[in-house]
Amino acid sequence: MNASEPDALAKTTRINLLFDFYEPLLTEKQRTSLKYYFHDDFSLGEIAAESGISRQAVYEHVKRAVQVLESYEGKLRLLEKHEALQQLAEHLGNSVTKLSLGTDAKQGILDIIEQLITTNNR
Repeated sequence: MNASEPDALAKTTRINLLFDFYEPLLTEKQRTSLKYYFHDDFSLGEIAAESGISRQAVYEHVKRAVQVLESYEGKLRLLEKHEALQQLAEHLGNSVTKLSLGTDAKQGILDIIEQLITTNNR
């Protein structure tokens, strides 16, 4: 694994998460390009052949769509808030397990935390 692979994986993961949040706000062309490139792992050439456009045009579509996603995140911060809530829920769950409460009480609190996480992931 070369040095850029972890960065590429982190970028792909971020784009996929942003896509999950902001997909409905993208144009059909942007959704299709991102889905093929980041979800389905198609090459630019494969997407170009599928779409009947040049590889350079696909590259521009993907690049622009990523910029749009980042712009939405910059304004709305949905991914940032989601990640913060996930971290807080994990911390809260860890704290509850350390409390000197009865098993039923702990499980009740952990169930509520799980409901919060599930609600946040919808």
